[in-house]
Amino acid sequence: MGLSVRKATDRCARGERWTIVAGVVWCAIAMALCGWSGHLGVFAVGSFMIGMLQAIFSLARQSYLTDVVPIAYRARAMSTLAARMPELGVHEVDHAKGAVSSARVAATMGSTRQTVMPLWADHLALEASVTSLIFGLASGIDMLLFYPAGRVMDQLGRRWVAVPSLVIMGAGLLALPLTQDATTLLLAAMAIGFGNGIGSGMVMTLGADHSPRQGCAHFLGLWRLMSDVGASCGPVLLSLLVAVASLGAGIALTGLTAFLAAGQLAYWIPRAQARARPTQRG
Repeated sequence: MGLSVRKATDRCARGERWTIVAGVVWCAIAMALCGWSGHLGVFAVGSFMIGMLQAIFSLARQSYLTDVVPIAYRARAMSTLAARMPELGVHEVDHAKGAVSSARVAATMGSTRQTVMPLWADHLALEASVTSLIFGLASGIDMLLFYPAGRVMDQLGRRWVAVPSLVIMGAGLLALPLTQDATTLLLAAMAIGFGNGIGSGMVMTLGADHSPRQGCAHFLGLWRLMSDVGASCGPVLLSLLVAVASLGAGIALTGLTAFLAAGQLAYWIPRAQARARPTQRG
């Protein structure tokens, strides 16, 4: 059984590695089209090709890490996109089915934050350089938390990061319309960045946790589709809310949606982990 699992894992890993390599070549061609073309149509084709690469590359990377990384290191690998680690053995995991809708809402929050902060900065009539500085500092807080968040998820469980991440982002989004200047906007933006940072890799990790042994790539493809739909719908949802009410109200309602997502994950993650009993084999 162990030998058959190892062979299957090796075949999957090779396929995903070559997919990643082919995707990088595809992206190089697309970027060349964008950079050297003087025609809008050619530029649009190149941009479309880059979008295809992003979807393929992300799926292959997630599937590859799901195959080769033991569950004890999975969240760290997903959150840091495989930073250097010791040699890892083949592993088997009993997977549970989860709620894809929770991941979709979580992805929506992460996407919306990139839209609301520049919009509110423009509402406050801040200069572009000040807005860039605020966004850069918030992103810096975000990046510093990638590995610590993964370590907490691996050692304490996914719930300890997923729920606080969305609660903090929700609180930051609710506070954002109350800001009146660059200083208060920076504080709200850093809170949102902190919440997003501790949730880094959360959606990918949950997808890997819930994926079946057979048909893992198909499952992760569907998972990725649902989360990408959520990410794409974030700005659309905000636009609709702004059209119906106002920018401040739209941002606040988006923050309330984050609390809804936190409640969903608080309900589903413990139930899934109670049914999943991971084992490892060398």
